[in-house]
Amino acid sequence: MSDIIYMDHNATTPMAPEVLEAMVPWLREGYGNPSSIYRLAQEAREAVETAREKVADLLGADPSEIYFTSGGTEANNWAIKGVAWAAKEKGTHIITSKIEHHSILNVCRYLEGLGFRVTWADVDRYGLVDIDQISDSITDQTILISIMFANNEVGTIEPVEEIARLAKERGIPFHTDAVQVVGKLPLNVGELGVDLLSLSGHKFYGPKGIGALYIRKGTKLHPFHHGGEHERGMRAGTENVPGIVGLGKACQMAQEGIEDEERVKGLRNRLWEGLSSRIDDILLNGHPERRLAGTLNLCVKYVEGESMLLNLDMEGIAASSGSACTSGSLEPSHVLTAMGIPPEVAHGSLRFSLGRKTTEEEVEKVIEVLPPIVEKLRAISPFGKRRPL
Repeated sequence: MSDIIYMDHNATTPMAPEVLEAMVPWLREGYGNPSSIYRLAQEAREAVETAREKVADLLGADPSEIYFTSGGTEANNWAIKGVAWAAKEKGTHIITSKIEHHSILNVCRYLEGLGFRVTWADVDRYGLVDIDQISDSITDQTILISIMFANNEVGTIEPVEEIARLAKERGIPFHTDAVQVVGKLPLNVGELGVDLLSLSGHKFYGPKGIGALYIRKGTKLHPFHHGGEHERGMRAGTENVPGIVGLGKACQMAQEGIEDEERVKGLRNRLWEGLSSRIDDILLNGHPERRLAGTLNLCVKYVEGESMLLNLDMEGIAASSGSACTSGSLEPSHVLTAMGIPPEVAHGSLRFSLGRKTTEEEVEKVIEVLPPIVEKLRAISPFGKRRPL
């Protein structure tokens, strides 16, 4: 595994050794249930609350506003369903965008089946949402706006602060899926003005299976599920103490500035320059400037993305053709098609997402390896470069 050139950090990140080290005692000796009253249990409770403080510090929140979940998908589900159930007497209208993660899209589709009305905001060719459309879509029945902070496929960073201000002016709760941003960019929930924010530990060198939902004080939200009085009665179930400790450590490391975004951005730009100078008919997807430092999404015409991925894998390079959550789908990326990219072009997409340990040598290796792969695949393609796309 050490020989793999890993360029799929948007899908998941390798756990930091410091995170694992922090978790190990709670996997071995610290096995007490945080809800019990004896010393072993109360030590676990203290560890949970210390981690909660670390998450809050990273977000600029109060610890009482942090609720632990099993990850980003649960946090997104809870934010949308929780508001929907709490506010259904007021209205049944929700506004989101066409490029959200499937843990937003499919929840909203589910609610549509129950009689809720959803406005699916458009995006431009860079993946930026249409704020005017969002504003014009608001009615007295609107109970929630949910727009992601940064897109997981193309990396475009949305104008979250502006949307939050619009939502506040109209008295509407605003949720943002910040799974791809937390740990990468500095953010402060007070300055942003968001009411709900989702994060996931494994996206910034923490463990899988743990995340959190920030819920601003005063935001009305139904509990995610029912049972005991865990998480102040809002999220039943015995806490995942090792995972929570690991999440806290990952947040602490992010707070201390472990990620060097400028270095990662430089490597990403070098990767694009190297590939675009060696491969004809290649397109950059996402905003050229308002984009996550480590995300490079491109389309190579006349070639299937899956074929390129398989050939890259044989060379020891791990990348993606979009979201890891839809890797088994034969459909083109909903993000790219929403941006106006034709389906036949979108099928030729590749996503390279760089991280903390990505090196110049690895970038140069990809630049060396991918062009011959594309040339080979185009040579055997029934379309080759003869069919205009």
